[in-house]
Amino acid sequence: MTLTLVAPGKILHVIADGRRGLGIVVRRRGADGRIPVRTLDRGASSSAAAAEPTGYPGGPYDTSLLVKYEHHVARHIWFGEERGPKKELKVAGHGLKLNSRVPLALPPQMESWVSRSGLASLQRTSLNKIDTNLVSAFVERWHLETSSFHMSFGEMSITLDDVACLLHLLIRGIFWSPQDVTEELAVELAVDYLGVSQGQAQSHVRSCRGSYYKLEWLYDIFVHHRAASSWAYATRAYLLMLVGSTIFADKTFTLVEARYLLLFRDLDGCSGYSWGAAALVTLYRYLGDASMYSCKQLGGYPTLLQCWIHEYFPTVGKRGENWNPAGNCGLPRAMRWSYRQGVLKVDDLRPILDELTPTDVIWRPFEDHRAWRVFDEICLYRGCLKWGETVVPYLPDRCLRQFGYRQYVPSPPLDCMMATDIDVDWISYHQSVVDVIGSSSVATTPSEVVDSYLEWYYRVSHPRLVPPHRDAPREVPVPVYDAGPSDPDWARVSTLIRRYLRQVNAEEEDPQFSDLFEALHISRSH
Repeated sequence: MTLTLVAPGKILHVIADGRRGLGIVVRRRGADGRIPVRTLDRGASSSAAAAEPTGYPGGPYDTSLLVKYEHHVARHIWFGEERGPKKELKVAGHGLKLNSRVPLALPPQMESWVSRSGLASLQRTSLNKIDTNLVSAFVERWHLETSSFHMSFGEMSITLDDVACLLHLLIRGIFWSPQDVTEELAVELAVDYLGVSQGQAQSHVRSCRGSYYKLEWLYDIFVHHRAASSWAYATRAYLLMLVGSTIFADKTFTLVEARYLLLFRDLDGCSGYSWGAAALVTLYRYLGDASMYSCKQLGGYPTLLQCWIHEYFPTVGKRGENWNPAGNCGLPRAMRWSYRQGVLKVDDLRPILDELTPTDVIWRPFEDHRAWRVFDEICLYRGCLKWGETVVPYLPDRCLRQFGYRQYVPSPPLDCMMATDIDVDWISYHQSVVDVIGSSSVATTPSEVVDSYLEWYYRVSHPRLVPPHRDAPREVPVPVYDAGPSDPDWARVSTLIRRYLRQVNAEEEDPQFSDLFEALHISRSH
């Protein structure tokens, strides 16, 4: 078996032989910046290796996958270059304001429409605050080419199933096609569907300097029409404020696009949209933007991202827990979590994420939630998702372990610029699902991968963001991952001990830490 390891400026191949132990082959970067490419033995990796492209220190060494890596924040972080004085992103979180604007109960006339819309769950899912350091550390590992986070042990992503369980949004449904809305049309829409006067609408849109409405203005309209028993106007203003504060939150932090009012023209028909896909497309789009070095803000619904982290990575970040899943509570899983201020900054979290292993991940966190959200096979659809003019690749074949399947070397990502029949592909998803899982098998262990996967992954990605021992450079390989203990409790013990030893820069030869290193070795043996 060959295991690929990485050291700054070189690739190391560790060859495991049952009779001779481990052998290390070091391949150094040449004067031209290239690392000589060894033809790999398996599948898709061989054609990529033959291309012999120029790579980057720390990876990717084969640039055929992450074609935008030159502009990615991870490339700069490797050399100690930050986005700006603040390492964390500015994140749009509306939880506190939304909690003050959502009433304990809506009038029955409104409640009926809101419930049928499929958006009612968004009234209660938002975290009061967002851990911007935690969220930012994960954004640095997102790649828009693959719609996934690149961790030290492979790719993971926020899937349609995650959205369904965390937010209880509808997954099946139609996509919304784009419609251009000028400032003049934004005024007309406000008059026709929000029940405001022409003058009031013109003055407001003008103050927004574009085809937008202010979230606070929409709340005021909702309050006014609710008092006047103008239920349709009140419901549209309320729903537009709701999505503008959650799944459609943008980087202005105060506005929502006027064109989204078109979604609620027919209050009896808006339940037909795939709101789950809409949330995912919007978040993917903003994650892609924020992963670029030049971007300093994150739009989309940060509660979805942070609660996803809480579910999959129990040892990372700080969180409050409102209830235990074992209590069989049928609420959206995002409501399980509450904000607790973390003490770790972005640069503290980077090495922690670098050293995560598969045993630090809860690969299928929602199995105890299936009584309320049955797994839908459409979540394994491989293709493009769209909402308005935004089109993103949705690639479950890159994170099969999250679905209980053995991870194989995935196909090259889709070029969504060339996609022409996205709605047809979405409706006829079944063949795509067959293709995705037909090349795999049910995993025998939660983190199982095929033999060739890690070698391929270490060539096309950058498993670490921080070079090892930056302060005292040493040519030490960084393992793909530590297999670690199989028991979850021992895995937790192992992670906590390893984290402390790393924080105090302990070395195994230090006598004062010998007992802790012995405890670490014992925990790993279980």
